[in-house]
Amino acid sequence: MTAVQVVEFHKPHQINTVPTPKELGDYDVLLKTAVASLCHTDSMVVEGMFPKGGLPRTASHEGTGTVVQVGAKVKNFKKGDRVMSGIPRNQCPDDWHQYCENCEGMIGVFRADGAFADYHVADARTSCKVPDDVSLIDAAPLACAGCTIYRALIVTECKKGDWLAMVGAGGGLGHLGIQMANAQGFKVIAIDARDEALELCRKAGAEHVFDARKGQDEVVKQVKELTGQDGADATINLSEHETAAPLACAVTKMHANMIQVSQPAVVNIPFAELIFRDVRVKGSLVAGQEQSRDMLSMVGKSKIKVETNVFKGLKEVPKMVELAHSGKMKGKAVCVVDESQI
Repeated sequence: MTAVQVVEFHKPHQINTVPTPKELGDYDVLLKTAVASLCHTDSMVVEGMFPKGGLPRTASHEGTGTVVQVGAKVKNFKKGDRVMSGIPRNQCPDDWHQYCENCEGMIGVFRADGAFADYHVADARTSCKVPDDVSLIDAAPLACAGCTIYRALIVTECKKGDWLAMVGAGGGLGHLGIQMANAQGFKVIAIDARDEALELCRKAGAEHVFDARKGQDEVVKQVKELTGQDGADATINLSEHETAAPLACAVTKMHANMIQVSQPAVVNIPFAELIFRDVRVKGSLVAGQEQSRDMLSMVGKSKIKVETNVFKGLKEVPKMVELAHSGKMKGKAVCVVDESQI
């Protein structure tokens, strides 16, 4: 079969011919890949930030497909099911599956091959069936982007009518988060620093969109005037820019939560935000299986739109990566691997 792989760190992906997986673990499901999408984490893998398990490694941890075979102990999937791949492999016996200390790997990230291939293996304990009202094209980016922003919204502890700010709102996670927040009755403040991103925020349904290029003082002033209080009831930071975390804290009211989702090497936050304003900084990873199911249900019922840039065939992945890294792409880059499933 064909697979797009990281063969050497700091080098472009290679398109290779590799064996089709045959031997499955007890909880494995073998999927005929329908769609696989690109995530920022894929570039982190290329840069060698997840060296466990060695190379080569098939890329993409955002995949969907149809079950063709199941492991001996799999009870929740059968041949023909439409599936969104779970990222972690192995599941701890608690409600913190994504933080499992016994994680055997994460598909496309470390110790496990990903979805940029004709077939890929996922773990039945972390994967989800795709509802009939969600397409396999839309579901692929939801495997990471959707699950990540959905859980971050939960961690904010926002209630209907609360003000929620998002810094870096005009990207793959943010445009989903805006729609999910609107569906829950939150009042969204979208903040970004690129024209394309600000346009995507408005397209996603954000009524209040602020340009971070005007500077922190101006944005904080705008947020306070809009909310009529010290700031947003909670904020999610989705940007890696060095000014993003300080801005996210600054637009958050005292004693409220700032959820850090982006993954820069270092998160720099002025001590005054933590000590004198008691802004509570929390990290958030992807959702577990149950929350992922809830997310997919919300996407279908609330008709949440996934902004996708569709490329056809694994041979297009290098072009897709190049365009995504140019900063000119709006939304998520997805590769249709098997058109017959769409």
